[in-house]
Amino acid sequence: MNKYLILCVDDERDVLDSVVNDLAELEEHFVIEAAESVAEAREILAEANADELQLALILCDHIMPEDLGVDFLIELSQSPATAAARKLLLTGQAGLEETIQAVNHSSLDYYIAKPWQGDALRNVVIDQLSTFVIQQDPNLMPWISVLDAERILKAISDNRLNYSDN
Repeated sequence: MNKYLILCVDDERDVLDSVVNDLAELEEHFVIEAAESVAEAREILAEANADELQLALILCDHIMPEDLGVDFLIELSQSPATAAARKLLLTGQAGLEETIQAVNHSSLDYYIAKPWQGDALRNVVIDQLSTFVIQQDPNLMPWISVLDAERILKAISDNRLNYSDN
């Protein structure tokens, strides 16, 4: 089932390590990568694309030395290869204007303020990944034990109803 990528981008290594640790229980089902810059994130995405590994979710800081996270999320939303990915801004520094810009460009699915609680972050990520697989994966059964089982089962039921109506 490791055909989907979770990418975490933050210029602070301690933050990246903490996020990856908080999401460790998902490593059995998703490839989790960490990048300390947007440039490194682009390299990871290029390698993932070559390996036919689709970006499912990105957690991105906003203020980084060379690039702004919001600009990167907008860029990802405009690329056919990454447009479907769920995009989360994980920051303590994004201003209201930047956040509104990301929302208005349909480039932000969720905003998480630093500092965060590990359980809360995991719950948000599972919810966002559930939305992603429901929209992108034709085989939802394997995800019942990993993601939001209630939502996955409802989607399976809805898909069967829609199929039988046609």
